[in-house]
Amino acid sequence: MPPFNLVWFSMRRYVAAGFATAMFAGGSLGGCTLAPPAPAGARHAGQELAEPPTTVYVARRKWHIDIGFAAADLGPLAPVSAEFPAAKYLFFGFGDRHYLLAKDHHSPSLLAALWPGPALILVTSIEGLPAQAFGETQVVELSLSTVQAREIESFIRSSMADPAPYAKGPYEGSLYYAARQRYSASHTCNTWAAEALRAADVPVRSRGVLLAGQLWSQVRKLAKHPSRKAADCRSGTRRWSCCLPEPPRSSSAAPVDSSC
Repeated sequence: MPPFNLVWFSMRRYVAAGFATAMFAGGSLGGCTLAPPAPAGARHAGQELAEPPTTVYVARRKWHIDIGFAAADLGPLAPVSAEFPAAKYLFFGFGDRHYLLAKDHHSPSLLAALWPGPALILVTSIEGLPAQAFGETQVVELSLSTVQAREIESFIRSSMADPAPYAKGPYEGSLYYAARQRYSASHTCNTWAAEALRAADVPVRSRGVLLAGQLWSQVRKLAKHPSRKAADCRSGTRRWSCCLPEPPRSSSAAPVDSSC
C-alpha cells in the first residue's frame, strides 16, 4: 500500500487536473444556463420613475459574496428579521453544508465540497453600517427599484427550504438556514449571489462565476457605470471554493477560520 502522503498528493493532482479541464472545456462548468440578462431596469423602467430607489448591498467577505438589505426595507424576507430584532441590516450568503458545519476546515472537508451536496444560507445581522462591518472598499451599494429589490428577496426566500433556522451561525448575530439548491464545484456561493442579482435584471452574468473576484469586478463596474452592461470580468485569485466567511467587524465573536 502506498504511503498516505503519496495517496493524498495523487488525489489532489487528480482533482486539480479535473477541475482545470472543466474550466477550459467551455460552457459545461457554468452554474447557470440562463440567457444574457436584459439591460439594467428594462422590465422596471416605469416603476423606477414612480417610486424612490431601494439600496441593495453587495459585500465581499474575502472569497465569499453576500447580498444585504436594510432591515426596514425588507418585504419577502421580513420574517427572517424577526430572529434579529436589533439588526439594522441583514446579509445573506450561500455555502456547502458539510464545510460550514465542520469543526475542522482543512483538506478533507474542503475536498468534499468539490462534489454536489446540501447547502446552507448564512444570515448575518449588522447593527451598524455595512461599510463599518465589512470595510468601505468591500461594500458596493446598488440603487434599484423597490420591485427589483423584492425580486432579489424573493429569490433568496425561495432558496430557503424551511422558514425556521437550521442551526446557529459561526458567530454572534448569525443563523444558518437550509437551502434548496445544492453546492458544488460548478455552483458556489458566488454563483448563487450572481443568480440572486440576475433575478432582478441586474446586468451581471452568473454562468461560469465561481470565484468572488469574478462577480465582484462586475458589481464594481455597475457602481461606477450604473447604465452600462457588465463586461466580461477577470478574477485576480486562484482560489475557487467557497470558504466560511469571517465575522463582520461589529461582531463580538472570536474570528472564524476563513482559510480554505
